[in-house]
Amino acid sequence: MNRRTVIRGGLVITASDEIHADVLIEDSRIVAVAAPDSQHWSADRTIDAPGKYVIPGGVDAHTHMELPFGGTFASDTFETGTRAAAWGGTTTIVDFAVQSVGRTLREGLDTWHAKAEGNCAIDYAFHMIVSDVNQETLKEMDLLVEEGVTSFKQFMAYPGVFYSDDGQILRAMQRSAENGGLIMMHAENGIAIDVLVEQALARGETDPRYHGEVRKALLEAEATHRAIRLAQVAGAPLYVVHVSAMEAVAELARARDEGLNVFGETCPQYLFLSTDNLAEPGFEGAKYVCSTPLRPREHQARLWQGLRTNDLQVVSTDHCPFCFTGQKELGRGDFSKIPNGLPGVENRMDLLHQAVVDGHISRRRWIEIACATPARMFGLYPKKGTITPGADADVVIYDPHAEQVMSAETHHMNVDYSAYEGKRVTGRVETVLSRGHIVIDQREYTGHAGHGVFTPRSTCQYLT
Repeated sequence: MNRRTVIRGGLVITASDEIHADVLIEDSRIVAVAAPDSQHWSADRTIDAPGKYVIPGGVDAHTHMELPFGGTFASDTFETGTRAAAWGGTTTIVDFAVQSVGRTLREGLDTWHAKAEGNCAIDYAFHMIVSDVNQETLKEMDLLVEEGVTSFKQFMAYPGVFYSDDGQILRAMQRSAENGGLIMMHAENGIAIDVLVEQALARGETDPRYHGEVRKALLEAEATHRAIRLAQVAGAPLYVVHVSAMEAVAELARARDEGLNVFGETCPQYLFLSTDNLAEPGFEGAKYVCSTPLRPREHQARLWQGLRTNDLQVVSTDHCPFCFTGQKELGRGDFSKIPNGLPGVENRMDLLHQAVVDGHISRRRWIEIACATPARMFGLYPKKGTITPGADADVVIYDPHAEQVMSAETHHMNVDYSAYEGKRVTGRVETVLSRGHIVIDQREYTGHAGHGVFTPRSTCQYLT
């Protein structure tokens, strides 16, 4: 027998519509959306949502659970990280499996499947980090696309670790042009940055704030420009991750004005934090070390503008948490040894709702950049990212009036600080359904590890 759930009386918000409606769910799927009280649906469970928003579960297309980095590991496991995501109204993550140099893509993907399987509270998918481009790797890319791993990340940064040179990047782009994969690019000129790091340390500039100073905005813009032109030569689409600099946004806008399939993602840390945080006294700035780095505050307005004009299409978190004690502290006396990454998977939906309250974006744009477009960009739509008959019943009941103060005391991420400590925001997740299963019930966690399943993806659905 089908289990039926009705969500009554809420304001249903998708990327395209805002309507007061009732939503009928059978088992794991949404089966109907109708005018309030127009249908006398029988149900096993009724969720009353007057005065609340009924929104699609968030799709965070950029997370790093259990990522090895700088001699340590990201502090969130797939279990703790996906539970925290659910608390924040995110019901799907796309995490990055890593190919180690000298190993195959398959080995990397199998390793990540083993980490995630049976441990996730919400559904998950994978991108593949390509660290070693060779003929075998290129063939494997075709096989992964067939398996539903349809995007590949390359790095113009981190020489000696993940770095690919222009020739390797071009080969991977040419392959993705043939197999339908989407190349995701970490666009920073890592070769030049390493020179600036070495020079800064030689001058005794060792504090966290110098991390932002050596990773210059111009070197993000230069790499973004180069990635765009390589993609153009290859005839391939391009998705630039964690765009932080106004000069990089300008490169994306120019390419899009030329009609190229070039896309950009930014993250909450670039919209709400700045180099002021990196410069916090003592060693506190280490909490905010990530790459691309936080920029001076004046960059924020250009990022918000890019989100409004669709020169930036997606807000993901790049969630990659390291505890301050024992992990970030590895870089005391040498900023280049601070593990790069911030916690944020639990905060994204609330911070973007605050952006609605602050007038930066509309309610529908909130859902577009946090749910619908990431789902379309990475081949999950309309299964994920919207509320429509046939979609997975990934649904959030959101209280737009509740106030909260973000804090490490109350968050559920497995990390000992909050990047947004003390920030007051309006809006809070109340109830979360993942494939029809209630995982957060009136601010109580009712989910469990193993509910979330691997979700194969089709190719990018956002190409012009």
